Amino acid sequence: MVKESKVDDYLPSFEVWIKDFQDWQRRIGFDPSWLGDYKFDIKFDWDSAGELIEYGDFKEMPKWKRRAQIPQQNIRDAIISMITVQGDTEFASVEQQSHLLKSAPTEYDRKSALRVMCEEQRHGWQMAYILCTYFDTQGVREASKLLERNASEGTRILGTFNTPIEHWLDFFCYTNFIDRDGKYQLNMLSTSSFQPLAASMGPMLKEESFHLGTGANGLRRIVKQGIIPCRILQKYINKWVSTALDLFGTDDSSSAHWAYVYGIKGRFDERNSEGEADRNHLNEYSRNLYFEEIKNQMRSISKFRAADQDEIIIPSNKFNRKIGKYAGKRFTTEGKAFEGDSKEWKEYINSTIPTLEDEDKLVNVYMQQEWIQYRD
Repeated sequence: MVKESKVDDYLPSFEVWIKDFQDWQRRIGFDPSWLGDYKFDIKFDWDSAGELIEYGDFKEMPKWKRRAQIPQQNIRDAIISMITVQGDTEFASVEQQSHLLKSAPTEYDRKSALRVMCEEQRHGWQMAYILCTYFDTQGVREASKLLERNASEGTRILGTFNTPIEHWLDFFCYTNFIDRDGKYQLNMLSTSSFQPLAASMGPMLKEESFHLGTGANGLRRIVKQGIIPCRILQKYINKWVSTALDLFGTDDSSSAHWAYVYGIKGRFDERNSEGEADRNHLNEYSRNLYFEEIKNQMRSISKFRAADQDEIIIPSNKFNRKIGKYAGKRFTTEGKAFEGDSKEWKEYINSTIPTLEDEDKLVNVYMQQEWIQYRD
């Protein structure tokens, strides 16, 4: 059962944070009147969170409900770090996207994007509430920083969340691929040994499903409309898939290893997975599941293309990577080692990732037409 708390229940430190949050909204140009009757309620699903730690070295012990129950300072720091990173991504995405509301292709898309931004703010609000309520001065300090960093200034924690979202094609790729990564991250935290964090994930996952559904639906409608050529769509998919794969982190991450040992972050399919986890390759395990999911999804979307258009595919997980064992290495979109000099590599990248010329033609030619299938 999901339980909601009202503002009257909040601790004084969180009430101060709320005022800072309202200042942040004004600072990024998000008009609070756009929210209508939407409320930033705190939602916990305690039933889905469970009572006992589910994996790691503390398995079968009671889940920690308060800061004082967490046995070690380094575990507390790891939990705070995960909550902070999650909250940082939520506010960053609103900073990246809010300017698009003025140029929505249809009223349906404007309302969908607005709902996404409202729910992203609620998710960040939830993370700030946990920091302020459960982690004393350290938590209050980290909650304040969530509103001090800014995507447009390039100061958000993860690089993807500093990347400009220039137009609605970026938005649909972002919500399909980056928010789908978000689904994986939330799911991995849904079994956390820190019960308030685990209990936050159920409601957030339900809302997140609309976000990635918005992206998939948008890409499908673009392909059906047939105005933007598939070769252009392919470039944007190449761009966003590679950065989405980077979000899973390094392949042999020690932080993922210890998060599993402490029971604070599990595998994507932890409750359904058989056998012991490979603690040294946890990020790689979840990334591979994600990669297979988006490959299957893109096969389905590509079926709607016109007969004279190339198939749209998901590029190799080796292509254009910045993090992990393929970082900085030259691979083609098919996953083959690139053979050629630096000049040839630059030419190849320009043929596979959007260029300024592609951006100009997309915005000033294709998007000046009915470029996306209309929906009421």
